[in-house]
Amino acid sequence: MRAPSSILPLALVEVTFAAGGRTIVDAITCEIGPSARTVIVGPNGAGKSVLMRLCHGLLAPTTGRIEWRGAGASAVGRRQAMVFQRPVMLRRSAQANIEYALALHGVPRRDRWALARDALGRVGLGHLAERPARVLSGGEQQRLAIARAWALRPEVLFLDEPTASLDPTATREIEAAIDAIHASGTKIVMTTHNLGQARRLADEILFLHQGRLVERAPAIRFFTSPATAEAAAFIKGELPWT
Repeated sequence: MRAPSSILPLALVEVTFAAGGRTIVDAITCEIGPSARTVIVGPNGAGKSVLMRLCHGLLAPTTGRIEWRGAGASAVGRRQAMVFQRPVMLRRSAQANIEYALALHGVPRRDRWALARDALGRVGLGHLAERPARVLSGGEQQRLAIARAWALRPEVLFLDEPTASLDPTATREIEAAIDAIHASGTKIVMTTHNLGQARRLADEILFLHQGRLVERAPAIRFFTSPATAEAAAFIKGELPWT
């Protein structure tokens, strides 16, 4: 059987999203390709999370268009997934949380156990497979949410502030899980307010300010030689949060 062609690049063309009389994402045009880890940064209120939801298909643009290799989001289905800041855990074991998600996507029962156990191992939770998900720590729950999304082997995984409010140890564990998933061949697109994390994980940076894509650059160049005054101020911590 031929492997399916890539759903990337993801193209955004003059994408705008407005709500409550306010423009949150403002005429963004860019293309997100495979391989590189894309990290979206910017001050609070810059539109990072909304942009992620637009890309994932949870929100529709007010104007403009979003295309997965010439197709709409409905055509890519389980080939892209998203993990939110506050994951919802089902009242069952870590293993069963993942198996339930696989069942919802039509994965045959005979395949679910192995896929779930592999996903747990990928994020360092294999030893907690039978632990009730709701008694796991916040960091462990977030890793479980990542494993649950990755169990279907999506080509693209969106992560919205995956380490928000977590301590340094949990943050390092999640970053290790992200590295492992990236190494497996899954494209990572994530938002973070942690510039140290962006330096560690990003291959390329999308910098948003007041809903606009102000700068896009390889991570090394963004942090060493930002091309815009807004980016330079943000890196120095001098850009006011909006």
